[in-house]
Amino acid sequence: MPLAAGAVLIVAIAMFPSLAPNPYILSSGVIVLNWAVLATAWNFVGGFTGYISLGHGALAGLGGYATGLLITKADLPSFVALIVAAVLVAALAVPIGFAALRVRGASFVIVSIALVLILLLVFQSWSSVTGGSRGLVVPRPFPGMLRPEHHRVFFFLYGGLLLLALATWWLLDRSRFGMGLKAIREDEDKAESLGTPTFAYKLTVFVVSAAFTALAGGLYALWFGDLDPVFQFSVLTGSYIVLMALLGGVRNLYGPVLGAIVVGVALEYFKVEFGNTPLHLVTTGLLLGLVVMFMPDGVIPSLTALVKRLRKREDSSIREVTAADLAEQRKREREAANS
Repeated sequence: MPLAAGAVLIVAIAMFPSLAPNPYILSSGVIVLNWAVLATAWNFVGGFTGYISLGHGALAGLGGYATGLLITKADLPSFVALIVAAVLVAALAVPIGFAALRVRGASFVIVSIALVLILLLVFQSWSSVTGGSRGLVVPRPFPGMLRPEHHRVFFFLYGGLLLLALATWWLLDRSRFGMGLKAIREDEDKAESLGTPTFAYKLTVFVVSAAFTALAGGLYALWFGDLDPVFQFSVLTGSYIVLMALLGGVRNLYGPVLGAIVVGVALEYFKVEFGNTPLHLVTTGLLLGLVVMFMPDGVIPSLTALVKRLRKREDSSIREVTAADLAEQRKREREAANS
């Protein structure tokens, strides 16, 4: 099933740019894939360890600003800057993880929110480097390319990054390292008592998650070309990522992708229909409440459980027999005995 779903996803990524009726729909597809990569990157931490982070938007912002600054200040080629920025953010994630991963539950959520707010203040105030509230303009990697073709190229780049993130998650899920992470998710104290190096495992997967998040943020900087600290370091970004992962299913390979498609398309729709009104916030809040109440494990796990229950009912050796059926069966048995 994962391989079949992966094949369907590859075909969809390959065909969408040709089927998109206009450049706006194609650009919306780029945004949805950006959300899908971010939600999948978050799922390395949230899905494997159970730690809920609202700070991954800050890691994406760091990736975007690091890519832009390496291009504008260090004169690095665009995609070299993207790789270097991801490495730098992954390295920075080590001390951040050392501080944040020592706490659990609500305390970890608060620490992740604090990370977003601190970085917002830093990048707004450090205007001599980051541009402050004026933002940072990032040169386009393909200056002679028309905008529709620009969208098409970045759609495929995001698609390739998404497939790489999914393949990495799939391999981790089937490794001994992944088993240790899932043991942390189920009962961290018991896993540690059985010899699992819980802190080292959590820190390692946090760094991997930060690297993929930074790559997504850096690609966004190259694609969009204009970075605003208020948008890049927003708690809302982390909230959307968590909502997408929860909606699809945090313990499922394709759960965050499904959630990103549903929520990402909905966000773009509300922007077109209602502009900058806060209606999209109300809608996403209601959606999160409905998911938590009726599908706490997400859409994909809930549907999978429903299919299993239906199959088990069909395969059951106990067959329901009505009184009329039972009477007819006994009548046939008596007739057979008399004959």
